[in-house]
Amino acid sequence: MKSPTELTEAFRATGLKVTPQRQLLFRLMHGNTMHPTAEALYSEASAQMPGISLRTVYQTLTDLASMGELRLIDVGAGAVRFDPNVDEHHHVICQGCGNVRDVYVAGSQALHIEGLDGFSVDSTSILFHGSCASCA
Repeated sequence: MKSPTELTEAFRATGLKVTPQRQLLFRLMHGNTMHPTAEALYSEASAQMPGISLRTVYQTLTDLASMGELRLIDVGAGAVRFDPNVDEHHHVICQGCGNVRDVYVAGSQALHIEGLDGFSVDSTSILFHGSCASCA
């Protein structure tokens, strides 16, 4: 994910409105390794800027994702997480506490998959489930 300053410039260049609320969200997501949900990010943003709306959080995250600055991660149970790490990587999720972390799987692009029957694969996403050290 680009820096908050670069995101401000990118939003302006595409005609998107830049507000103090959006700039706060840029700062909160930049380098964030927690893979927050929109609701968790809203809670954190509200503590710093009372009055920010959940709609603003969702719209900003949607705009960032459409610009390729965030990845949406579906970890199941209806929980969509937002990941500012757009490099090639995968995820591990703790089934106890729900924490999500980045992991790197060597050779994942070279996997041989049988049974695709003409299906064209654009990307690979691996999600490991287990228990973190704190929950084990």
